[in-house]
Amino acid sequence: MFTVLLIIVIGLAPSLVSLWVMRSASRQASEGIAAARRAVANRPLPTQLAMGDRTYVEGLGYPIGDITCEYNARSNYIRCAVNPSGPCQDCRYYQPRALDVRGEKI
Repeated sequence: MFTVLLIIVIGLAPSLVSLWVMRSASRQASEGIAAARRAVANRPLPTQLAMGDRTYVEGLGYPIGDITCEYNARSNYIRCAVNPSGPCQDCRYYQPRALDVRGEKI
């Protein structure tokens, strides 16, 4: 009788160990996700750009940066291809762009 009981315990031991390892891994993963959520929740939100850095252009909205520059992306998200984070003042890559308004060069 003891031999039968020993065989059953030895047969169930790997599955019980596996179940214990899976539960501990699941608990660690849940704790890691909770820690990441707390870290993200405590970050400050990015601030809006000052309106002085934005200019309203008909058909484009409010692109960021100096729209008279040749490299300006005319986008609400990045300034230009050369210097996307800015600032536009005193940029060494500035190339003036001739704007055409109703057939007149500016």
